[in-house]
Amino acid sequence: MPIATEIRPVPGTLIDSAADLVAIPVLRGGQAPTAVTEGAGLDPADLDARLPASVAALIAHYELTGKPGEIAQFPADLGSGLVRVVLLGVGEAAPADLRAAGAALARAAKGHATAATTVAALDAARQDGGAGLAAFTEGALLASYRFTLASAAKGAPPLEALELVGAASGPAAAAVGRGSALARATGLARDLINTPSAEKDPAWLAARAQETASSAGLAFEVWDEDALRRAGFRAILAVGAGSDRPPRLVRLDYRPENPAAHIVLVGKGITFDTGGLSLKPNDNMKLMKTDMSGAAAVLAVMSALGGLGSQVAVTGLLPIAENAFSGSAQRPGDVITAYDGRTIEVLNTDAEGRLVMADAFGYAVAELAPDALVDVATLTGAAKVALGTGTGALFSSDDALAAALGAAGEESGEPVWRLPLTEEYRVLLDSRVADLANIGDGGYGRPGAAEAALFLREFTGGLPWAHLDVAGPGRSSADEGVLTKGGTGFSTRLLLRWLTGEKPAAGLGARR
Repeated sequence: MPIATEIRPVPGTLIDSAADLVAIPVLRGGQAPTAVTEGAGLDPADLDARLPASVAALIAHYELTGKPGEIAQFPADLGSGLVRVVLLGVGEAAPADLRAAGAALARAAKGHATAATTVAALDAARQDGGAGLAAFTEGALLASYRFTLASAAKGAPPLEALELVGAASGPAAAAVGRGSALARATGLARDLINTPSAEKDPAWLAARAQETASSAGLAFEVWDEDALRRAGFRAILAVGAGSDRPPRLVRLDYRPENPAAHIVLVGKGITFDTGGLSLKPNDNMKLMKTDMSGAAAVLAVMSALGGLGSQVAVTGLLPIAENAFSGSAQRPGDVITAYDGRTIEVLNTDAEGRLVMADAFGYAVAELAPDALVDVATLTGAAKVALGTGTGALFSSDDALAAALGAAGEESGEPVWRLPLTEEYRVLLDSRVADLANIGDGGYGRPGAAEAALFLREFTGGLPWAHLDVAGPGRSSADEGVLTKGGTGFSTRLLLRWLTGEKPAAGLGARR
C-alpha cells in the first residue's frame, strides 16, 4: 500500500501550527539531556510557562536521556488550544539518530491528523547536506507503512501530515524529497513482498515490473516460458517446472547520459517456495511468499534511480519462478544445463534460488559486460543463523566493492557483515556426474551461506561481484522502529545510496 503520510517544510513556528501533536527534540548532552527549542516561537522562559513544568523538570521527571527514539508525551496549551506535546530523543542528531527519532515520532503520532516538529533546525545546525533530515524523513515514512487486505483496517491510522516548522524551504525540501524517495521505494518493495502468493505468481510480478518500468521511464523486456526455452534459460525453467504458473525473466534498464559505470543487479524472485520435492516443513513454508524479496528490492531500486538522479547505468534482472511440487517437478539427482552451458546436479530442490540466479548471471556476463554484478536474495537460513535478523550477509570477490556496499549499509541503517568465501569449501560443490552440484552433501554443520555464495561465484565470469544474503533482515516479526511486521525491503535503501551518492557506484576502482 502506498505510504500515506506527507512530510513538508512549513514557515513559522510551533505556535503558528494547527497541528494537534508537536514534538520538541531532546539532545543527549554531555552533562544532561537538553531540549532544543529553536523554531518553537517561544524563548525558554515562555515555553516553560506554557508547560506543566519547566522543560528541564519534565526531562528529569520522565527520566529522559535523549536516547534516539525516546518519547515522553503530555497535554499542554502552547497558545492555540490544548495539544499533545512530545519530548523526542534525538541522540546527537546524527542521521542514524534522526532516523530512529522519525520512526518513534510517526508511531507516537498514529491516529493524529497533523504533527509538527522543529527537528529541521538540528539538521541545519549540523551542516551535513541534509543527510539528517533525509534520514528523519525515511524513519517517519517507513514507520508509517502498513499493508492490509482487511475490509476494515485495524489499529490507529498512520499520521496524515508531518510539518517541519521553521525549515528553510529549499534545502529542507530537497532533503525531504530524497528521504521520501528512499522510503517510498522501500514501501514498493514491501508491498510486493507482502502480497499473498495466490495472487503473486511469476506473470503477476512481471506485470508489476512492466508497470514500474512504464512509470519510471525504464526499458523493459520479459521472457515467458517459450522465450526462456528458446534462449536457453534451462535452470529457470527447471525450477518452475513443478508449477502450473510458468516462470519469467524480466530485464529493466536505466540509462542516464554519460554514465559513470554500468552495474547489473540480480534479484531472486521465487514467488512461493514449497521446497519442491525436497519439501519444506509447514512452519518453514509460512513465510515463503517473501522468497522474492531480492527481486522486489531490485525492482524498487530501479523505480527510484531516475528520480534520485543516478549517474550510473543499471540493468536489473529478475529471474522469477514458483518452486512447487508435482509430477513435472525437477527431482533430486536431475542434471540441468545452465544458460552458460555448465551442467548442475540438483541434489536438493530447495536450493532453487541459486539456480535461477545462475541463469541470470550467465546472461549478464555473456550479453551485458557490466563493471560489476550485485545480487540480492533471501538465499540461506544459514545466513540468518550466523547474523540474526538485523544484519545481512555480504560475500564479495572484490574488496573495494565490499567496502563501498558496507559503507552504504551503515549510512542507510541496513547493515551488512562480510563473510568469507573460504576456498576450502568449494570442493563441497563437486559432482561426479556434472560440472557442479547445487548443494554440498556434508549434512549438519555445512557452511550453507558460504557454500551458496561459492556456487553463485561460479557464474560471475570473473566480474567484480557482491552477494547480499538477506534471509535474516528481509523479514520482520514485529512492528518496531522503521520496520513493520512482514517483508522489510532490506537492501533497497543500501543499494540506492550506493548508486546515487556523491561518489556513485563507489568501489569499482579504475575499471572505467
